[in-house]
Amino acid sequence: MYGYLVRRLMQFAVVLLLGSVAVWAFVLLLPGDPATVLIGSDATDAELAATRARMGLDQPFLAQYGIWIGHAVTGDLGASYYSGQPVLTELMDRIPATVQLAGFTLVLTLLIAVPVGIVVALRPYSAVGRVLQGYLTVGLAVPAFWLGLLLIIVLAVQLRWLPASSDFVPLWQDPGAALTSTILPASAIAVHTSSVTARFLANSLGEVMGKDYIRTARAKGVPERDVIRRHAVRNAALPTVTIVGLQLGSFLGGTVVIEAVFNYPGLGRLLYTAIGERDYALVQGGVLFVVATFLLLNLLVDVAYGVLDPRIRLT
Repeated sequence: MYGYLVRRLMQFAVVLLLGSVAVWAFVLLLPGDPATVLIGSDATDAELAATRARMGLDQPFLAQYGIWIGHAVTGDLGASYYSGQPVLTELMDRIPATVQLAGFTLVLTLLIAVPVGIVVALRPYSAVGRVLQGYLTVGLAVPAFWLGLLLIIVLAVQLRWLPASSDFVPLWQDPGAALTSTILPASAIAVHTSSVTARFLANSLGEVMGKDYIRTARAKGVPERDVIRRHAVRNAALPTVTIVGLQLGSFLGGTVVIEAVFNYPGLGRLLYTAIGERDYALVQGGVLFVVATFLLLNLLVDVAYGVLDPRIRLT
């Protein structure tokens, strides 16, 4: 187990290094000069040169990367071109909001996906099963941002049940207000993620129900509910854990459009604004943080395999 963790941590470091190179190269390829965007196109050549020097953009590309990654290793991701605040401080201010949104979305995803996946796998040709299969098809096809706009129009503008613009209210301060301000963006994301998770669970559960140990348990007189809960669902959960882990990683950085639609003050909206402002330091630091989080969650998912199935030996 320890040897496996050491190897995975080494892979984590290598992939993170390669990811940092990709992030750096991609940001440099973005059109526009951040110095010009910062001080305006009417600035003189001297002012533009001084701004570029202050931002470190007068250095060769490799030198810029070396300086940036050297500081990033120590936790220094630079400073925002606009606010002047350290990038890490900007990220830490927004991460709690995104984590809370991801938590609500994960809970909604599991509450929907688990029963839907079980019903679709066990009763695919029943009336309820066919309706739920239709839900899965629609959930996979409908973009989350379009559903978010629809929820705003219906529930916020017409019915006025919920606010159209979401704010971050910490759950531990006011659970009711936190739920009210987060339920719409969480629902917009959860419809798609629950459809993906339920489909994987249904396919896996359908395969498991035909295994010999399921027939053996039934032959021994084990109640059908226990057969499904103790034997079928637990074994079918392995591929589902992978999907949930990958989706959880995407919640932390992949909700850029949703947070922009609902004006939610999270990490995604911060990156969305930074890209529009050509705030390269903030974009690079934010994307690097998302990559590192995604890799860490993948590592935790691999370890969870060993917890769910003792037959898997992580050596």
